[in-house]
Amino acid sequence: MKPDNLAHSLFTLITGLLIAVAFSYVVLPARAEPAINPAAGQGILVGNVTDNSAVLQVRLTTGDHLIKGDLPGTEGVVKFVIRASSGESENSATELEASSDASHDFIARVVAENLIPNKKYSCTTTILKNGQTYCGPKAEFKTLPGAKNATPVSFVVVTGMNYAKFHGDDRIDKKQHLIENNTKLPRSYQGADKQLGYLALETILSLKPNFFIGTGDNVYYDTPDKPRAKTLVELRKKWHEQFAQPRYRNLFAKVPTYWMVDDHDYRIDDCDNTGNYDPSPKVGLRMMLEQLPYGSYSDKEVKTYRTHRINKDLQLWFVENRLYRSPNKSEDGPGKTIWGKEQKEWLKKTLLQSDATFKLLISPTPMVGPDDLRKTDNHTNFGGFRHERDEFFTWLNETGLAQNNFYVVCGDRHWQYHALHPAGIEEFSCGALVDANSRLGRKPGDPKSTDPKGLIKQIYTQKLRSGGFLEIKVAPASNQHPSTLTFIFHEERGKVLYTHQKAGAKS
Repeated sequence: MKPDNLAHSLFTLITGLLIAVAFSYVVLPARAEPAINPAAGQGILVGNVTDNSAVLQVRLTTGDHLIKGDLPGTEGVVKFVIRASSGESENSATELEASSDASHDFIARVVAENLIPNKKYSCTTTILKNGQTYCGPKAEFKTLPGAKNATPVSFVVVTGMNYAKFHGDDRIDKKQHLIENNTKLPRSYQGADKQLGYLALETILSLKPNFFIGTGDNVYYDTPDKPRAKTLVELRKKWHEQFAQPRYRNLFAKVPTYWMVDDHDYRIDDCDNTGNYDPSPKVGLRMMLEQLPYGSYSDKEVKTYRTHRINKDLQLWFVENRLYRSPNKSEDGPGKTIWGKEQKEWLKKTLLQSDATFKLLISPTPMVGPDDLRKTDNHTNFGGFRHERDEFFTWLNETGLAQNNFYVVCGDRHWQYHALHPAGIEEFSCGALVDANSRLGRKPGDPKSTDPKGLIKQIYTQKLRSGGFLEIKVAPASNQHPSTLTFIFHEERGKVLYTHQKAGAKS
């Protein structure tokens, strides 16, 4: 072989080897070493924090990254050690243990009680399996100040965390990528940091809120819709892939949570409790109580509706909008309800009992809007549940609550707005967290809206489609200045789009 040919052959061989090696790094998983077993691939979740308690959970997994789109669970024991971050002795630590098994999707959950109000806590976890001990995830949280403390508090409200639309899924029906004005939505996020998860979660973490509220549509059982999730394995996978994203794990290690569900994470779009299809209402409820930290697994009376006194100035009400509702297609009137008799009586009673300066009703679905005319599943819709809404708004005015710093904060809608109903009730919609799941909304006077006569005043609505969230801050009165409640709309990268402040009582 001639020297020229030999050199050429060697060059070709070496180049081929280099390309092969480079390609192997592209196609191989990011971590080539054996996965840790057991692990906690979804991190740690702290929920339903009060002034003296918190629910904590860790799901044990066979590794720390998705395998074929899922994160298999494993049995074991998790030891939780909850300790005040400062100013308390070592003896003040609370130690709790819980087992993980298949009956609860390998989630170990405990309820820490007898905590101190307005106190920062840390939680360390240890995983025990087969006589071996492993380090688990850590968390930080702060108990609520409670009715006696006027400590400043901030929190965020989100909805519309659509995994498939962010990451991209060719099975999603193309019609889901068109909004009402035929503007095409991006099929997925294209940034190099996609594997970290939603951009807004990093923005939220940077704001250091006291807590995070997921108002529903936390996962989408019906996106993609062919096939949609029906079985326990498929439903659970939706939660696994969602909470395994690094930005979720980072956020929830620092920020405690409160959860609600809506249609997509209960059954399907605009669902009620009718229809012989999967998931059934029984399974939908099971998933809520299994995956989200509402309370102890042993508490058979745990309610998904509840109220929390945040501090001296603020109280929140979380209503349940799916479990107790009448069929969507039934005729609207006195007997038709989203909330059900028991919840409605509880809501009115606890609202009247509260002496908080500001009262916020956190609703998975809108009460003011306007919304799309075609829908019948919420309180704004013609043929939906308007009678219950109107009766409740009338009651708020008769009791004076409507004029006394009562506001509605809603999820469900994929756009941000601040609206005023003719009855005097103001509503703030947090908008979709994920940019690819956002759209522009209906405006008052739109014949395709639930307000064709333009009776609602839209104080603010997004002009450009974008993902984002609502930040809410409450500050105490000082000197001659009253306490304040501030609503701040952010787009997903943190840009402030709109701010509105309410004044309460002076000190």
